[in-house]
Amino acid sequence: MSTTISPGELTGTYTLDPAHTRIGFVARHTLSSRVRGQFEQFDGDVHLNGDHPSKSGAHLTIRAASLQTQNRQRDDHLRGAFLDTDKHPAITFTSTAVQPAGGTAYQVTGDLTIRGVTKPVTLDVRLTAAETDSMGDFRVQFQGSVTVSRKDWGVNQNAATSMLVSPKVTLEFDAIAVRLP
Repeated sequence: MSTTISPGELTGTYTLDPAHTRIGFVARHTLSSRVRGQFEQFDGDVHLNGDHPSKSGAHLTIRAASLQTQNRQRDDHLRGAFLDTDKHPAITFTSTAVQPAGGTAYQVTGDLTIRGVTKPVTLDVRLTAAETDSMGDFRVQFQGSVTVSRKDWGVNQNAATSMLVSPKVTLEFDAIAVRLP
């Protein structure tokens, strides 16, 4: 992050830049392999209060059917049996609290809704960049993750699936947001 930007200069409302944002997941499959995927369609906004981070907040809506793992058969299976995207087209996150965690790190707690089930989660988030781009737009970059049990949201096909796919899934993001005028 640029050292010439004060926390107060971050204050504002931002929208996610989908061309420069990645929202993904990692799950362990069988004994050692990992399946990585991402969501191609989403939108979100962030309100930052640089002087009082606890007054900041975020909202994200992901189109669940936009899931991609680079394997069409697996993608169709995940969209159907696991996420049931026909009945539950959106995955959402709405923050409820933001706490500084030292330096540019924050703990962002919020409600994560998957398959119509809402549970609280706390994301580890780090502000990694803040600068004005060549077009004159002020941008911030955040990276973060949270590990959840997919069973808490009913994301499970059957008992055999639990033996093949770890119940733990890491949700991760590398997001760039542009401040609105």
